[in-house]
Amino acid sequence: MAINLQKGQKISLSKESGSTLSKIVMGLGWDAKTPKVGLIKGMFGGSKDSAIDLDASCVLFNDENKVVDIVYFGQLKSRDGSIVHTGDNRTGEGDGDDEQIIVDLNKIPETVKSLVFTVSSYTGETFNTVENAYCRIVDNTNNNEIARYTLTAQGSHTAQIMAKLYRHNGEWKMHAIGENGTGRTIENLLPLITMHL
Repeated sequence: MAINLQKGQKISLSKESGSTLSKIVMGLGWDAKTPKVGLIKGMFGGSKDSAIDLDASCVLFNDENKVVDIVYFGQLKSRDGSIVHTGDNRTGEGDGDDEQIIVDLNKIPETVKSLVFTVSSYTGETFNTVENAYCRIVDNTNNNEIARYTLTAQGSHTAQIMAKLYRHNGEWKMHAIGENGTGRTIENLLPLITMHL
């Protein structure tokens, strides 16, 4: 059974999964809030959902907290091949994960100390217009959900540092950061990310 993480909580991925993990998926899901529409406007098609383009990204850091690589909609694979983004979802429509980042933990170079996962609103809408937003870690070998973090969606922020995976005493741990920020792209978030390493 998956753990529902609280902001600031840290867990050991191997302990929670009950096995040694080799491949995980960081899934991001969200829906655009249905706007409240008056009767007259609704009769003329004013009740359509607006599409919101949230983007999941992963930043790789070394021991000195320097950026090694970035995986996002503009670069769907890390240079070492250990991390793959499955593609950009520009609406949030549909059930389940809207974007996924697959991480092969065994392929991550020893020089990489941590992976930071973020979400940002490329179209600039604030999280006040988003609902049912979450990120989750899934064991890719058996599709078991290990941990889930419900994103604090209400707010005037346009981005959030979701979580960090990091090496500690030879095992991977997860830290739910949940820090709100502003910015449409991962580059805008780098200064805020480095404060949480």
